[in-house]
Amino acid sequence: MRRLVADDATRLARCVVDDDDDAVLEDVSPRGPMNAFEATNLYFRRAAAIMQLSPHIVTLFETPQREVKVGLSIEMDNGEVHTFQGYRVQHDNSRGPYKGGLRFHPHVDPDEVKALASLMTWKTAVIDVPYGGAKGGITVDPRTLSMAELERLTRRFVDKIHDIIGPQQDIPAPDVNTGSQHMAWIYDQYSKLHGHSPGVVTGKPVELYGSLGREAATGRGVAIATREVLKAQGKSVVGATVAVQGFGNVGTFSARILQQMGAKITAIADVSGAVRNNEGIDVDAAIAFARSTGGVRGFPGAEALKDANAILFEPVDVLVPAALGGVITRDNARDIRAKLIVEGANGPTTPEADAILDGRSIVQVPDIYANAGGVTVSYFEWVQNLQQFTWTEEEVNDKLERKMIRGFETIWKVSLEKKVSLRTAAFIVAIGRVGKARVLRGIS
Repeated sequence: MRRLVADDATRLARCVVDDDDDAVLEDVSPRGPMNAFEATNLYFRRAAAIMQLSPHIVTLFETPQREVKVGLSIEMDNGEVHTFQGYRVQHDNSRGPYKGGLRFHPHVDPDEVKALASLMTWKTAVIDVPYGGAKGGITVDPRTLSMAELERLTRRFVDKIHDIIGPQQDIPAPDVNTGSQHMAWIYDQYSKLHGHSPGVVTGKPVELYGSLGREAATGRGVAIATREVLKAQGKSVVGATVAVQGFGNVGTFSARILQQMGAKITAIADVSGAVRNNEGIDVDAAIAFARSTGGVRGFPGAEALKDANAILFEPVDVLVPAALGGVITRDNARDIRAKLIVEGANGPTTPEADAILDGRSIVQVPDIYANAGGVTVSYFEWVQNLQQFTWTEEEVNDKLERKMIRGFETIWKVSLEKKVSLRTAAFIVAIGRVGKARVLRGIS
């Protein structure tokens, strides 16, 4: 017998719980795929239903504490004036200052930013660093702007939001299409207005108070998560075959470190295409090739797949989606052949696909744990900035390893005890920690 415990009337997507307390998603929406914010809330509600949270508490945790939209007008190199839209959403700060990345992408919109801000709240809680969740973005294709235009745009964004960010308030970080240079501009612009403040952002260049180990942190965390799940299943990362979709920062470091652990990287993909070598790809050679040519397409050490998306269906032990969100959907989830999915990207799996994969007993390591290495080392960078002290790369990597292992052990235990997926277990852990902090601080 099943009972309805959560209903999103707008989308007609329901979360029901059966007699074993297993939350199951029933998609009865006639309107097609959910947007990112709806998907995130559905994952949240699935866990909230098992925890038997009241509707008022569910609404409290679904509602961002602040949403900011700003117009960013800058002079282009040709003298014309263009206006871009910028966003910063601050979801929850019960456990510490807001924390979350800043992305430059043409598809940035309010729903996406709200979803990612919410994910950051749960991610920082799962990995147990003292932050809340936020996210920001600018709707722009950075490939169409010069470096000078990107700098003006970034600094203008700081001018518009400087009063709601800061080392003890909200700490941005790199995300899609942003990196250490953008963080350097933010640090500099904010410091002009507030005095020397390296702790206002993380992911800065090492020369400007960034942390050693930060660049590789997200990919390293993905690799550690993969190793720990395989170990818990009684398997070894040594010899495991891996396909990595997305060959940017997260994908390249995930592939490189997994290969160092003994895994066999048999397929990689980026926007240019996908390639395969069943005997194993030389990851360092592929990285060098992609940097020199702009992508992995044509890499001489592997054969081409028919298109970039074909990598999702490779017959491998582990699939690492490390590109953008929403790539695994109800239309392709039944064709996935990997036995384990480790989410390097934010939100790569839609709720409909998640339910299909669960039904096929494909283990999914959720993004709020799997890619938390980045925010963990961002926390280490922030601590170093506040202390005005620098850790060695070995110290950073060792602390990250311990955090990732402890985080996995926690969600694995909850998953076994409550007989739920790792995703639901991660949300249960996160909601419990955020909820306790909110109650202890008081609802205000």
